[in-house]
Amino acid sequence: MSETYHIISDGSCDLPKELAEEKNITVVPFYVSFDDKNYLKENVEIGIRDFYQQMVDRKGVFPKSSMPSTQDYVDVFMPYARNGMPVICICITTKFSGSMQSAVNAKAIVQETWPQAEITVIDATINTVLQGLYVLEAAKLRDSGMGYRECVDRLEEIKSTGRIFFTVGDMEYLQHGGRIGKVSAVAGSVLGIRPVITLKEGEIFPSGIGRGRKRTTEKAIGLLLDYLEENGRAIGRYSIAIGFGYDYEEAVAFREHTLEVLRGQGYEVGEKDIPLYQIGATISVHTGPYPLGFGIIEKGLL
Repeated sequence: MSETYHIISDGSCDLPKELAEEKNITVVPFYVSFDDKNYLKENVEIGIRDFYQQMVDRKGVFPKSSMPSTQDYVDVFMPYARNGMPVICICITTKFSGSMQSAVNAKAIVQETWPQAEITVIDATINTVLQGLYVLEAAKLRDSGMGYRECVDRLEEIKSTGRIFFTVGDMEYLQHGGRIGKVSAVAGSVLGIRPVITLKEGEIFPSGIGRGRKRTTEKAIGLLLDYLEENGRAIGRYSIAIGFGYDYEEAVAFREHTLEVLRGQGYEVGEKDIPLYQIGATISVHTGPYPLGFGIIEKGLL
C-alpha cells in the first residue's frame, strides 16, 4: 500500500530499527554521551546493546542524552515537504525533553520554503516503549486507509490512555538525575528497597516500593492488572509491551510469568500479544541499565 502521509518519531520511541523500517516509520535519533563532550547518535553511531554494555562496564560513569536538533528535523521534514507528502511527527513528552520544540522550529523553517507543507507535531505525553506503541498505532491507522486529519484526531484521543508501570535495578541513577533525594537513595541501597513507578500524561508518579527485584516486578504486574480491571477487563482494546534494559533473559522470564498471571485471571493472551522492546538511552540514563516494566495504550483501531 502506498503512503498518503508519513509517520516520524524521535528516538525516544525505542522501536527496533528493523520494525521501524518494516512499518515505514522514520526515527530521528537522540544523542548519548559518556564524557559530556562527544555525543553519538543512538542506533546510528552507537548501538543500544553497546550503550548498555558501557553502562554495565563503567559503573559510576553516568551517561547523558541530548535531544535531536532543529536541523536534524529539518533534514527529515524537507524531502516530504518537497514531494507534497503530509507528515505526522510524534515527540517525547515535553516534560522530559525539548525534542518537540526542535520539531516545531523545524516545521516553521521548512514552511518558509514550502508554505503548503502539512506537518503536524504531536506531544506524545509519554516516552520509551510506550511511545513506540503509540507510534505503531499511528502507522496502523495510516495503513488502514484512515485520512490524515482523522488519524491526528484519533491519536490525540488515545494518548491519555497510555501508562508505563516499571521498576529499576537500583537507586543511584535516579538519585544522580535528581529524580530522588540522596538520603532516599542511600536508604534504598542499604535496605534493598526499589521504587515502582507509573508514568501517565507526561508525569512520573511513585506507585509503591518493594524489597528486592521479585517484589517490585510483582507490583508492576499488579498495577497492570489494576489498570485492566478499571477499564472493564477489555484487554483486547489495548496494545501492551514489556520494556527492558540490559538483561534480555530476565525480560523473557518476566513475560512468561506475566502471561501465567494474566491467564490465571481469565485473560486470553499469548507471547505475540506482549512483545519485548529494549528501552533506549533517553530513559535509561535516568533509570540505569536494569529498567523493567510495561507500556499499555488503547489501540487506534477498535
